[in-house]
Amino acid sequence: MRYLAWMLALGAAAVAMAACERQETGRRPGGSRSTGGDDEPLLLLDAGEEESHPPTGPMADNSRCFVCHLNYAMESLAVVHAKADIGCAKCHGPSDAHIADESWTWGENGTAPDIMFPRPKINPFCLTCHPQDKIDAVQHKALFAGTSEKKYCTDCHGSHRLTERKCQWK
Repeated sequence: MRYLAWMLALGAAAVAMAACERQETGRRPGGSRSTGGDDEPLLLLDAGEEESHPPTGPMADNSRCFVCHLNYAMESLAVVHAKADIGCAKCHGPSDAHIADESWTWGENGTAPDIMFPRPKINPFCLTCHPQDKIDAVQHKALFAGTSEKKYCTDCHGSHRLTERKCQWK
């Protein structure tokens, strides 16, 4: 029992000394040197990764949708639009019946959102907010000429289609 008390005391002393050394030398655990003080981020970016900045203005609240569709919380098309205060409902309608319908959880068909976009409807809808004369003509020239291998806005912008459908619509 006496040895256990000594071991605990030695362990506590070692921890205290390491903490004091870190404060004096500015070293982090593992030997890396702290350069920015307390304002330095706890998690650092990987090499080549850009820092994400929070939006400065209002941001769309898509929380009603993300209850079930959390996969879109970090999807690029949804994030870019949300940062511009354009939420899911702007494109898909309020979809109250869709949100309230939980029948898909027990294997039944669910209620579709108010507005859906089969592929032929994607480009005309995107062009209502992003008119052809306002977007980069060089980058989109083949698309508008009908010669591009990529035919729809979402072929290049985001991955905004469900990869696996859990139910069919009523």
